[in-house]
Amino acid sequence: MSLSRRGLLHLGWGAMAMSAFVRAAGAQAYPARPVRIIVGLAPGGTTDVLARMLAQRLAARLGQSFIVENRPGASSNIATEAVVRAPPDGYTLLMIVPGNAINATLYDKLNFNFLRDIAPVAAVARVPNVLEVNPSIPARSVPEFIAYAKANPSAMSFASSGVGSSQHISGEMFKMMAGINMTHVPYRGAAPALADLIGGQVQVMFDNVSSSIEHIRAGRLRPLAVTTATRSDALPEIPTVADFLPGYEASVVNGVGVPRNTAPEIIETLNKAINAALVDPDIKARLTSLGSTPLPVSPADYATMLAEETEKWARVIRFAGIKAE
Repeated sequence: MSLSRRGLLHLGWGAMAMSAFVRAAGAQAYPARPVRIIVGLAPGGTTDVLARMLAQRLAARLGQSFIVENRPGASSNIATEAVVRAPPDGYTLLMIVPGNAINATLYDKLNFNFLRDIAPVAAVARVPNVLEVNPSIPARSVPEFIAYAKANPSAMSFASSGVGSSQHISGEMFKMMAGINMTHVPYRGAAPALADLIGGQVQVMFDNVSSSIEHIRAGRLRPLAVTTATRSDALPEIPTVADFLPGYEASVVNGVGVPRNTAPEIIETLNKAINAALVDPDIKARLTSLGSTPLPVSPADYATMLAEETEKWARVIRFAGIKAE
């Protein structure tokens, strides 16, 4: 039996309508089972704390369990690849960390392209780094520190939690913009780096505010500036590096992503739920206590942020000649 042209058109429109209905029904039903949040760092750190805080709020808002799964290793590349390879169905989320933007240039060969293969969902929080020194260093401001570093180039070393970490790249950008020389000393994590900074084995660090703030409050470390474009609520009396080196900005932005080709409806559902959680007074207070600032933005705005960060860190990495270990 042959169909008329009008009949074929009716069938075509019917199929399109049914497809749209199925997509809408799927989006309305999401999530229908537990969702995993993959974190590429060890438990207990700021990113892990943020992920677990977010998981609780998403579970309450969306009516399904959100389970945090830690997969540390290779500067978060293992976790990222696991999410890239996951089905694009909204049930495997990636906790995006600064390493994702840094690793795009730091590693010569990756099995994925971060900006292409991960679809941004939402930013969560911005954490400044803080330029801090051992109290034995006489400098009490950024200009004094730059002058001291230029006068003592062989005596200055800065610690980080590892090659390619946000602490490392923040320090390298400072060196580049200030025109000074400091020896980079990488550690296996922020805790041993801070221990040696407090002990005077190294002189300076560009550490996350969240992990250094108690040492600063106790007077074991002297903060000179925060690395964000604006002052931190956690250290409101401390100026920014940009006050002295215009254009300097370095911060830790954590967010959420999903495999590319995830349905826009699912991304929008997650974005709205995350942004609603970020304006909750209790969440805002907890983030402030961690030295973090909530960052509710659209998926498109977050994608722009990630692209800009990737480009900025690529310039620093190439200038400093940094290679992954």
